[in-house]
Amino acid sequence: MSAINDMLAANERFAATYTMGDMPPQPRRKLTIVACMDARIDPAPALGLHPGDAHIIRNAGGRVVEALRSLAISQQLLGTEEVAIIHHTRCGMATFADDDIRGRLRDTLNADADHIAFLPFRDLEQSVRDDLEAYRQSPIVRQDIPVRGFVYEVETGRLREVN
Repeated sequence: MSAINDMLAANERFAATYTMGDMPPQPRRKLTIVACMDARIDPAPALGLHPGDAHIIRNAGGRVVEALRSLAISQQLLGTEEVAIIHHTRCGMATFADDDIRGRLRDTLNADADHIAFLPFRDLEQSVRDDLEAYRQSPIVRQDIPVRGFVYEVETGRLREVN
């Protein structure tokens, strides 16, 4: 069975007892989290979240530049009032450069991706600082709310704040 078919079967079991259909779209904690899409990270239990608590925006590296559109919607239309930016140790984004992925796309798909910034990084804590600065520089997100940056340690499950 394929992974997607497994997913569909699991969804049938989930839907049979689903009870959250009337939950409002606004997150109870008024929190938005920007985090990496890494499969080793399960944000809800790691951060003490339950369904309806927070918006979780995930992308490769947990990069803010790719999340700005969603952050603006979360804040302006759904009332979120705090942002946590979370990068993590042993991230794949620290293992390549833009030219590496561009070359692979050119070789495997004959695709020109020279205009795309894939946003890899070498220094993990600096990547968090860079994303905090990208947030501060954006005119489409609120500047009057707490925005904090963290590193999630995949080895221990702990968060540490980056200043």
